[in-house]
Amino acid sequence: MPLLADRAPAKVNLTLHILGRRAGDGYHALESLVAFAGTADRLTLDPGAPLGLTVTGPTAGPAGPTDDNLVLRAARHLAARVPDLRLGAFHLIKRLPVAAGIGGGSSDAAAALRLLARLNGLPGDHAAVVAAARQTGADVPVCLDPRARMMRGVGEVIGPPLGLAPLPAVLVNPGVPVPTAPVFKALGLAVGQSRDGAAHPEITEDLGGQALAAAIAPARNDLEAPALTVAPVIGTVLATLRARGCRLARMSGSGATVFALFDDRRGAVRAASALRAAHPDWWVAPTYLR
Repeated sequence: MPLLADRAPAKVNLTLHILGRRAGDGYHALESLVAFAGTADRLTLDPGAPLGLTVTGPTAGPAGPTDDNLVLRAARHLAARVPDLRLGAFHLIKRLPVAAGIGGGSSDAAAALRLLARLNGLPGDHAAVVAAARQTGADVPVCLDPRARMMRGVGEVIGPPLGLAPLPAVLVNPGVPVPTAPVFKALGLAVGQSRDGAAHPEITEDLGGQALAAAIAPARNDLEAPALTVAPVIGTVLATLRARGCRLARMSGSGATVFALFDDRRGAVRAASALRAAHPDWWVAPTYLR
């Protein structure tokens, strides 16, 4: 059987409101508008080989031990739920930065579940696929069907696709890994504590690019300030992007990746070229968010 292949696009939190920390399990409750980028990792599956994973690509080194990769975790969680699940050998071409706030590992895991579902004739929303995604990681469920939508709870409450117009954007990571745990620790919420803040703006399907940027401008990423205490260079990236004439610059997830929205593709490409020239050690990707 020929190789099966899929993309694992970067997940970008256009907004990220932390509502509080749940009393029962201590997890942080959130509300986030999520979109997905054109830039992506690539995952293939060889159905004729034993379950395994190889990783290559420009960011393969920081991806961590292969045996602990979320791709294999997702496959094992699905195999535990589906008797006689057909498996195979995965190969991941890693292009997205690691520990970067853009869900690279989660998107890789979601791509693995999509490939296994295709191989086994399962619909993408099959209960076992969704359950395996939830067990693998909080961001994996929203990555199963990578289209812009709202995400709530701890990531398990997924809204319908919003069909937003593509947003010209630039993604920038300064090359500093930012683990999630220290950022949440710096946020400083106690178990059971709620967090004040303005309500999330209502997002509708008919918003075009400029209207969407205007709608989410009053929103926020509540992890941005604590992430700055962990990696102050994020502030440098934000200031640099804002000086390039973008409509909005904000950190994604728990950092350190920052996105900037532009009026058109030309503006995004021009800004990306200037940033690469000025900061050759930064990861810079002009893209569309959808």
